[in-house]
Amino acid sequence: MALRRVARFLCWLMVVVAASPGVAEELDPKTAKLGRQFTDIFQKGSAEEVWQHMSERMQSALGDLYHLKGFQASINSAYGPEVSVHEELTEEKDGLRTYRRRAGHENGSDLIWQWSFGQDDGIEGFYVRRVPVEADSAYLDYQTQAALRLPFAGYWKVFWGGRTLEENYHAADAGQRFAYDFVIQRAGKTHTGDGTALTDYYCWDEPILAPADGTVVARVDGLPDQPLGEMDADRPAGNHVVLDLGNEEFIFLAHLRNGSVAVSGGEHVDEGQEIGRCGNSGNSSEPHLHVHMQTTPELGAGKGLPAQFQNYRANGALKLRGEPIRGQTVIAVEDILK
Repeated sequence: MALRRVARFLCWLMVVVAASPGVAEELDPKTAKLGRQFTDIFQKGSAEEVWQHMSERMQSALGDLYHLKGFQASINSAYGPEVSVHEELTEEKDGLRTYRRRAGHENGSDLIWQWSFGQDDGIEGFYVRRVPVEADSAYLDYQTQAALRLPFAGYWKVFWGGRTLEENYHAADAGQRFAYDFVIQRAGKTHTGDGTALTDYYCWDEPILAPADGTVVARVDGLPDQPLGEMDADRPAGNHVVLDLGNEEFIFLAHLRNGSVAVSGGEHVDEGQEIGRCGNSGNSSEPHLHVHMQTTPELGAGKGLPAQFQNYRANGALKLRGEPIRGQTVIAVEDILK
C-alpha cells in the first residue's frame, strides 16, 4: 500500500535527520519565515531548491536528490495540499533553530512539518509525519484472563503506559494499543554517569520474568544489542519471547539482551520464572523492557489487549488489579515482602 510505504519512509527520515527539540519560546520571526518558506517550496515547488540549502550532513543522510524527490512526490500524493495551519512554534537548542507546524491537508490528515537551521540558515534537520491518533479498539473494556504479575523484580518506572497518546505513544498502533515500556530510574535518571555505555543503564541485564504461567510459542536470541543512538527497525522486537497464556492471550517481552534468552520454543514456563535479561536489541533507543499483549503470536498481525497486572504498588498505592500509567514507579507486592 502506498500509505504504508510513505509511513515507513517517514520513520526512516525522522530517525536519520530529525533534530532534538529544545525549549519552546515565542515565535522567532526569522526562523518562522525560513520554515514557512521551505514548507511552501516542498509542497508546491522544487525539491532541487530544498536540496541546495541542505547541509552536507543532511545530503549524505538522504543519499541523493532522487530520494528527496521521491519523498516529496509521496507526501503530495498521499496527503494532498495543505488546507489549514493549526499551530506554529520555534525552538532553539545547541545552535540549531527549529520551526515546527501542525497543518491540515486535503485528505483529512494533520501533518507535522519540522525544519532545523544552522547558523548560516542551511537546513540541518527535516521531517514530516502524520499526527498520530489513538487506534480504534474493540477491547477497551476487555478484562485480562491470565493472572499477571509484573515481569520483573524491584522498582521500575513506567516510561510509556496508559490509554492516551500523551501517556503512551504505542496507542497509535492497533497491535500495541495497550503496550508498556519499563526502565529503572534513580534520582531522575535511567543511567549512571554520562550514559554512553549500555552497562551504565540501571535496567541493563536485569532479570525479566514470566508474568504468568504459559507456553513459549516464539523466541528469538542472537541479535546484537544496539549501540546507543542506533536502532534496528527491520527487527523491531529484537531478542524476545512470546508466551501463550491461553484464552487467545499472547504476551510479548522484547529488547532482551543478546544471549540471555533462557527458554526454548514449546517450553512451559511458570509465573516468575526468568525468561531472559533486559537489553537493547531491536528498535530500541536505550535499554528497557517492552511488554504488550495481543490476540495472536505474530507481531503486527493481532489486536492489542489490555494487560492488567495484579498485586502491585504504583507510587506507593496498592493496586489489586490495574494498568500502570506513564510516570508511575511500580513494584510487585511479593517483592516488597521478600
